[in-house]
Amino acid sequence: MSKIRAVIVDPNVPGRLALHEVDAPIPPPNEALVRVAAISLNRGEVRRSTSADAGWRPGWDFAGTVETPAADGSSPPLGTRVVGLLRSGAWGELVSVTTNALAELPASVSFAQAATLPVAGLTAYHALLKGGSLLGRTVLITGASGGVGNFALQLARLSGAKVVGYIRQAGYESIVKEAGAQSVVIGEDLSPAREYGPYHLIVESVGGNTLSTALKLLAPDGVTVLFGTSGGSEVTFDASQFYATAGASLYALILFHELQRESASVGLKRLLNLIETGQLCPHIDVEASWTEIGDLAQQLLDRRFPGKAVLHVSA
Repeated sequence: MSKIRAVIVDPNVPGRLALHEVDAPIPPPNEALVRVAAISLNRGEVRRSTSADAGWRPGWDFAGTVETPAADGSSPPLGTRVVGLLRSGAWGELVSVTTNALAELPASVSFAQAATLPVAGLTAYHALLKGGSLLGRTVLITGASGGVGNFALQLARLSGAKVVGYIRQAGYESIVKEAGAQSVVIGEDLSPAREYGPYHLIVESVGGNTLSTALKLLAPDGVTVLFGTSGGSEVTFDASQFYATAGASLYALILFHELQRESASVGLKRLLNLIETGQLCPHIDVEASWTEIGDLAQQLLDRRFPGKAVLHVSA
């Protein structure tokens, strides 16, 4: 069997991630082989790599070129530029992927731009769908300087919402406003966001006290969509106050569960069209070679940059 290079967990190197040779994938009939050009990092997969067994292959996001179309004829043809999503193992020179997790790139969209979309872009997209029509509604995005937060701000503004962003570091205020926040709340306490509420939709990724406060800020029939707990998983809240907000709800969003209802290719095509028309702009803070994976993964965990990190896969 031929070999390719891929990122695996190696406990003996700084950052626990390194390039090693692995077996090349052999696709079933409904999968295409894609030659990967760029990947992007997400905190979830990087965090898991800090405790995963040696040899585990992380990676969700990739963009590249179809090298072998799916045998059943369901994929884009040979040479098509695509973006896609895997549950793991996307960070390799060659990947095998089901065709319903692929989307063709418009000519004007780069591999780097596309690679930011699968997890961060689709998470933001599905979170906002839970709010239904957002025209004229007030939306709060916590963790607004992160990859998902930045996409959520842009998409909420495009949907006609009144957008409020919440961040903990004042240095990111200009980034959040540029993405679409009309108002920004800064600090460790979300309570000042009450001034701009109540909220029809809250996209929440912090957890802990932030989630507890967020539940108090909902309008009747409002929904808080929770997709992360970066600030703590234990939450105490006033159940009677939450209950008294008629129709309020808390929704647990897991992206791969959402993709069982609507394939990744559907949302990716919509996001790519917005990039093509200049309505959506991925916020890429770091671009580098994938040979720097260990160092950049650690920087991501240490929150040394907002936005997305894109790594180019070199031959």
